Amino acid sequence: MPTERELLSRAHTWIAPYWNAEHLRRTLDWLFILEPRASLALRLAALTHDMERHFPGPDSPRLNVQHGIPDRLYEEQHQQRSARLVAAWLTEQGADPALVEAVRALVAVHEWGGWPEADLLQAADSLSFLEVNVDRFINRGLTGEQGFTPELVAVHFRYMAERIRIPRARELAKPLLRAALARLEEHIVASASAAVEGPAGDSR
Repeated sequence: MPTERELLSRAHTWIAPYWNAEHLRRTLDWLFILEPRASLALRLAALTHDMERHFPGPDSPRLNVQHGIPDRLYEEQHQQRSARLVAAWLTEQGADPALVEAVRALVAVHEWGGWPEADLLQAADSLSFLEVNVDRFINRGLTGEQGFTPELVAVHFRYMAERIRIPRARELAKPLLRAALARLEEHIVASASAAVEGPAGDSR
């Protein structure tokens, strides 16, 4: 059976090719800031909670912002699919079944929380999102990807901060949210200016 160090090292290697691996790594960093004595299950959940997105398939959930922010159906499908994939990977590594179940249960509620450890995971996820994923979502708002508009991106940023239950984490999120909204506004102004000037820089 692998040791804690071996499992964490393998998890880092497993997530490395994922296009948003930095978000997962920073989720683990924020977890340690919130709870330096976090359990192995919580550390593994923080490091792997979004991995279903690295393995797209016919059962991959599809975000639909027309369902509202948050899209609860998408969140539920995303949580459950990630939980299944992470549990399967841990089982392949020879992890203790009790640990596999503990990680699975946490990943299965990482968007929603619900008990102290799950709330820590949700908070760390939100803090990392507001630090790492801001520009990605701003681009979605400016291009209309997944139905986002700049206004909906602002709603999403606020939701990611406001869903946090842990008081200290909510305080840590405040400056990150302010910075994210300010960056969104900068991009909106820059995009509007570019549209007015035209492709050659001429004002028309």
